[in-house]
Amino acid sequence: MSGPARAGLFIYAVDEKRVADFYMEIAGMEVLHQREDLIVLQSSDIQLLIHKIPDEISSGIEIEEPPARRENSALKFFFTVKSIASAKDLAKKMGGEVFAGTFILIYKFFL
Repeated sequence: MSGPARAGLFIYAVDEKRVADFYMEIAGMEVLHQREDLIVLQSSDIQLLIHKIPDEISSGIEIEEPPARRENSALKFFFTVKSIASAKDLAKKMGGEVFAGTFILIYKFFL
């Protein structure tokens, strides 16, 4: 996919570079293009637009350690990976967390 995707996901992040690095490592995505406040990642399945939250807003956001579980979001997305065990290990190394009993990778820089 080299042009605009038919569908994708828009993510607001405090640290867009770290979120992009996470998805490049976990899901094998590649940078399609970027600018100072936006990184567009792509795979053959989806495009992710990772937009930096403006400093005047992000300065009041505290990222919890470990990440806070957010059950109230109706939207969840997934990526197929070659190895769940490897993805879990890599997610932890990159600041993410896999909740017990699930295959959901949660990244602490998500909002």
